[in-house]
Amino acid sequence: MRFITAILGAALALSGGCNGVNILMGNDDGFGSGNLRQLYEMLTNAGHNVYIVAPALPQSGQGGRVDFTTEANLTGPAQYNLVPAGAPSVGPDPVDSHIWYYNGTPAACIFVGLDYVLPNFADFKVPDLVLTGPNYGTNLGPFVWTLSGTAGAAYAATARSIPAIALSGSNKAVAYFDVNSTADDAFRVAAVSFKIVESIIKSAPSANAILPLGYGVNVNIPPLFDNYTTVPIIQTRMTGGAEVDEAIPGKTPGTFTWANLSPRALGVNRCLNGDCSLPGETDVVAQGKISLSLYTVDYTAPATPETKSVMRRFAFFTGGKQGHGGKRGLRSWRA
Repeated sequence: MRFITAILGAALALSGGCNGVNILMGNDDGFGSGNLRQLYEMLTNAGHNVYIVAPALPQSGQGGRVDFTTEANLTGPAQYNLVPAGAPSVGPDPVDSHIWYYNGTPAACIFVGLDYVLPNFADFKVPDLVLTGPNYGTNLGPFVWTLSGTAGAAYAATARSIPAIALSGSNKAVAYFDVNSTADDAFRVAAVSFKIVESIIKSAPSANAILPLGYGVNVNIPPLFDNYTTVPIIQTRMTGGAEVDEAIPGKTPGTFTWANLSPRALGVNRCLNGDCSLPGETDVVAQGKISLSLYTVDYTAPATPETKSVMRRFAFFTGGKQGHGGKRGLRSWRA
């Protein structure tokens, strides 16, 4: 039975064996994000124990880069002037001790959360779940996945043996203190994200088994309107209709910008592993539906006829063994 069946069932019943859990949240849009804090508030009100460790300033497009600041103090004010220049490079929000900022990349924030904030300031050391986002803007397809700080932070958590869900919406950036109505896009994105996260939690057999080891989830949410509570959730794969960039000359000679390659590249969209009958998340979101793609940290060593063909060509370097060094190990290469 597909994973999405359990998710959709739980979304209706919310009657699993797992109640309040310990959650670490992060993002790449900054710790003052309206999306982030709306979801934080909903999860907290639902009885979950939630901490945020997010960038002091927006860090979009950093992917999985781990950049720890070398400065002990902020050289400028944090996002929306929530923390002044000269404050420590890591610290709590002035009005909520469960919300922390760090002057680093999204993945670095997750590691600082896991290895500094939670062990020293929370009543739990290892979260049951890591949530990244909801991001401003979708993160669709394998190529964008490698660029996204939201995705990179989630992947960092999954690699650390912690289940993670990357959440991305289609709304524009907004400060958390400017979200004043349930009709605001940030509220709607957070509400849909909450429904999905709560469903995954409630359908889990226990707090320490929210997702299988090495698995994570990538969720992308289309523009939401008055009917946002009934938007369907579709299990997808990252490939299929996905975009990849090309370099476009800029107005100044020697400069470039990006555009989506057209026609779409076959390489990023070839189904090599998993269920090839699933629709691609890019097209599903374009249809106004929510995409939910599972990912794993082990994308290595595919077992296909192409793999065997390639390894036969490499038999000399692998000691005559396809995929193994054998007793002799790798032979040396000499030009």
